[in-house]
Amino acid sequence: MGRLRTVGVVSVLFAYTLVLMPLQMVATWRNWRIAGVIPCHWQRVARRMIGLRVTIKGTPARPPLLITANHISWLDITVLGSVMPLSFIAKAEVGTWPVLGTLARLQRTVFIDRTRRSQTGNAANAIARRVVHGDVMVLFPEGTTGDGNRILPFRSALIGAAGAVSGMKNMTVQPVAVTYVGIQGVPVGRADRPGLAWYGDMDFIGHFRNLVERGAVDAVVSFGEPIPFGQESDRKKVAEECYLSVRRMAEEAQRGSPGSSNGQRLFSPGQKAAKGTSPGSAGGYADRGGREIANRAS
Repeated sequence: MGRLRTVGVVSVLFAYTLVLMPLQMVATWRNWRIAGVIPCHWQRVARRMIGLRVTIKGTPARPPLLITANHISWLDITVLGSVMPLSFIAKAEVGTWPVLGTLARLQRTVFIDRTRRSQTGNAANAIARRVVHGDVMVLFPEGTTGDGNRILPFRSALIGAAGAVSGMKNMTVQPVAVTYVGIQGVPVGRADRPGLAWYGDMDFIGHFRNLVERGAVDAVVSFGEPIPFGQESDRKKVAEECYLSVRRMAEEAQRGSPGSSNGQRLFSPGQKAAKGTSPGSAGGYADRGGREIANRAS
C-alpha cells in the first residue's frame, strides 16, 4: 500500500509539472507576476499529495523582503513554498541535480557557487535585483541541512545582499523557523527528528519514499519579528539576531512536541554519518545508536 501511494504521488506531480512547466517558462522569460504564483500553487498541491500539514505562526512582512530560515530537509522547500509566493537561494550544485535541479529552476532559484569567493558579489547583486523587483527571497544562512535538533550559527555574507538594495529602497530581513513536530498525529521528539531531516549521505529517493509512505507530517512555520535593514546596518549583528530568533521559535514549537507517548522511535535507526566525518565533527550530537550526526551542505 505504501509503495502504491508513492507511485501515485510521483505520477500526479509529474503530470502536473508537465502541464505547468511551459506556462512557467514563458512567465519567467517574460517576467510576468504569475511566475511567482505558479510555483506556490504547485507546492500547495505537492504538500497535499505528500501529506504535509502546515501551521503558520506570525505574519510575513511586506516586500521588499529577505527571509532567513533554518534548513532541515528538502521538505522545507515545499513547506515554505506553499505558504506564499517566494524563491530560494541555493548552492550551484543543486542546479545540477536530476529532477530537483529542474524544479529549483522553475521556482526561479538563485544559484550561488560558494567555492568561489569572487561570486559572492554577483550573487548579492542578483538577490538585490530580485528583492527590489518585489520577489520574496529565502536564504538558508546555516549553509547546511541539520538533524532537526539544533540550528547552526547563521553566516552573514549573503545577508549583505540587502546592502545592495538599501540605497534604492528600504527592505526587511525576517527570521523564519521551520519545525517538524509530528507524524501521523504522534508528536516527535529528539530521537525521531533526524528521521524527518535530510542530511549526510541520505539518499533522496529512499528518504522521499519513507516519508510519503508514512504521510501526515506536521510542520510549524514561525515568522519572527521583522528587522529593518539599511546601509548602516551591521550584517553580522543582523545574522546573529536572526539566528537567536529562529532558535527561540524552533524551541517553542518543539516544546509543544515532547516526543512519542510510548517512548518508542517512530523511525528506523538513524543514517550513518556522511563520508569523511569523524566523531565530534558535527558538534558532538549523536543519535541513540551512537552514530555521529552529520550535515548536508546546501
